[in-house]
Amino acid sequence: MGSKTVIMTSKPDIVDDFPRTHATLGIQSDTAFSEASKRLCGRDLCSIADLTVEEMAALMELAHAVKANPEDFRHALDARQMVMFFEKASLRTRLTFETAINTLGGNAIFVDQTQSPLGERESLADMAHNIERWMAIMVLRTYAHETITEIAACSKIPVINALSDLEHPCQAIADFFTLEERFGSAEGLRFTYVGDGNNVCHSLMLTAAQLGAHCTVATPKGFAPKLDIIHKAIEIAETTGGSITLTHDPVKAVTGADAVYTDVCTSMGFEHEATKRAPIFKPYQVNEGLMANAQADAVFMHCLPAHRNAEVTDAVLDGPQSLVFDQAENRMHAQKAILLMLLGGAKRTNNSRNRGTQPRKNANRS
Repeated sequence: MGSKTVIMTSKPDIVDDFPRTHATLGIQSDTAFSEASKRLCGRDLCSIADLTVEEMAALMELAHAVKANPEDFRHALDARQMVMFFEKASLRTRLTFETAINTLGGNAIFVDQTQSPLGERESLADMAHNIERWMAIMVLRTYAHETITEIAACSKIPVINALSDLEHPCQAIADFFTLEERFGSAEGLRFTYVGDGNNVCHSLMLTAAQLGAHCTVATPKGFAPKLDIIHKAIEIAETTGGSITLTHDPVKAVTGADAVYTDVCTSMGFEHEATKRAPIFKPYQVNEGLMANAQADAVFMHCLPAHRNAEVTDAVLDGPQSLVFDQAENRMHAQKAILLMLLGGAKRTNNSRNRGTQPRKNANRS
């Protein structure tokens, strides 16, 4: 497409044209897991960048444990109250958060803010100071990322970003948890995102960097991820052996990929641009032809809801390579782990101790 590809990598040894680290990225000891859990207790999750590499590893390990043995955590958050304020519509995020805390022994209270943006009726600070007297944790789904960060700065209880215009951290954690289930480890994984450089893309880039994956992002000109997110992802990747590649060429981006991800071309809040964006993003549609450039066992991913036959065809979305409903299920397990970490209910179990420490399946393919 006559575009320039910018490759940004770290500097460990080169194997199969991609950098690899010598050390694994999994949590290596009970002490390390405990220390990461203690640091996360009481913290906010506004951005993937709020987490260290070690904390992300501990969070992923806990998600595997929660899914494998949910009964071990059945009463971990007994009597804890979670309030959810959503300015945007939701299916997966709302139901998975409610189910997550209910099955951990706690309770969810939902407040619909779709007709009344947060901060309109009373100040965000006053709201935060009230809620912290009654609730254990707050989950926010907003338009402006600053709404989340302002409430977090004012609140004494943990605040979770359940989607903002800048990031969707819970989605990205669940997505890479899903990839770990499929491939054994995300370290060295060739992950490609095609489409709009939006909030989902931002969180995926940061998570890929933290887990040592090689992330390629293909967007039309003018729709690239934000520069500060790119720079932060590069900074993280330099410590994990991952890499960040930016291009405008979707075919080049997908070639050799283990996982191909896309999202809607017009995110919530940008509906007025839908007609303008449609022809711009048409060459970035994930269809059978584009997927044929990826590895034979590559998977397809989408955060949903999907605009069928727009950013992705039915044949790919419903095909054998698609993990979209695994991703949707895993939102619940990942969010259980997030709630447990932030509310002090995390514990290490024997079944999850090897998470992230084994070689990735087929990791040395050319």
